[in-house]
Amino acid sequence: MEGGGAKENHNKPDLSTTDPHELVSSDDEIDYSIEPEFYDSNLDDKDEQWVHNKRKGQTSDAVLSCPACFTTLCLDCQRHERYVTQYRAMFVFNCKIITDQILPQANTKQQRNSKHRKISTGSDEGTPNDEIFHPVCCSVCSTEVGVYDKDEVYHFFNVIPSNSLTVVSWFC
Repeated sequence: MEGGGAKENHNKPDLSTTDPHELVSSDDEIDYSIEPEFYDSNLDDKDEQWVHNKRKGQTSDAVLSCPACFTTLCLDCQRHERYVTQYRAMFVFNCKIITDQILPQANTKQQRNSKHRKISTGSDEGTPNDEIFHPVCCSVCSTEVGVYDKDEVYHFFNVIPSNSLTVVSWFC
């Protein structure tokens, strides 16, 4: 082309003059007799072995995922005895602890039953009998998924659990 005119795209058909019945779907162009280049028939077995190695043969009550982006957060956790949607764990990944924010949980019965958490950004001085928690967020999408306590235990309450007993039973 000369003179700075508009470029023509010879790779794309002009849809305004093309009969819609003549267009070919990309599915029509796939040759299913050839195995795809990125297909691995052993991928399920490899994934299963990876989970087994991560868990070191131990059982878990669930595999926990972020509710917003479905990123896996924990493979080895324990379900709360009373609150069945809550879990605790010590070994997690794809989680970040917000250390500059403190969520105190008082030991008094009245404050324990309160539905509102007090958020503080100061130090934990003056609260020797209180349990101090730091928020835990998904490191991928920053959704709050739980809290982290002073004993280095993660308490998850905003997660999607998937039944891991099926996975574990394959190894037993």
